[in-house]
Amino acid sequence: MKTLVPRLVAGCTLVLGLAACGGPTYKVKVIDEPGSGLKGTQKPYEVNGERFEPLANADGYAESGTASWYGPDFHGRKTSNGETYNMNAMTAAHKTLPMNVFVRVINETNGKQSVVRINDRGPFVKGRIIDLSYAAAQEIGMVGGGTAQVRIETLGFREAGPPGSAVTYRQPASYAPGPFTVQVGAFAMPQNAIRLAEELRRSYGDAAVVEGWVSGKLFHRVRVGLYKTLADAEKARIEFEGKGFQNSFVVARD
Repeated sequence: MKTLVPRLVAGCTLVLGLAACGGPTYKVKVIDEPGSGLKGTQKPYEVNGERFEPLANADGYAESGTASWYGPDFHGRKTSNGETYNMNAMTAAHKTLPMNVFVRVINETNGKQSVVRINDRGPFVKGRIIDLSYAAAQEIGMVGGGTAQVRIETLGFREAGPPGSAVTYRQPASYAPGPFTVQVGAFAMPQNAIRLAEELRRSYGDAAVVEGWVSGKLFHRVRVGLYKTLADAEKARIEFEGKGFQNSFVVARD
């Protein structure tokens, strides 16, 4: 593993917890896996030991949860994709969505909507799903409260059209994507991974061991379940977490 590029460490959402809540600092590492072919912000990364795997494809992605925002304290700093953060631009941070994808954000309390482009990683405060720029937060009426319950729906990548034409996006076919699975552990010894997968298979019907390289070492990852929607997978992740698998996370199933 290597320390994440400075612009991600300096990215506003990575220090949001410290600024907003007096919370912990964030130790961030990019995970290089030989042969993966992944570049830059496509690579998996860890924040304080919790692993995140950016999605290769965001078609149909939708999620509900808590949104937060960041403003003047981070204006002018570098975002995760190397841009300069502009609190007056319509941008946002997300932990796993591809960079430059556009997302509709709906405030579930007042119905106000905003369309933002993902250009940063975060937020890493537990329970929050997206970090909006000041301008986007203002548009949906959440600046005063600091957070809001929202639904996010991926619109896709913006399509270039003739000057003056309406903005269009490559639309997803569905807002119930999948399948997803939950990774509950990673082991250096294959026997340990196989043993755990066999135990979980008896209870959940679907468990597999997937190999992956991290810093030149081969790890055997145990992934459990097959879920049609992100919501179902997230519910299962919480269940696994309650059973002692504290570092569980959702990944897209190939």
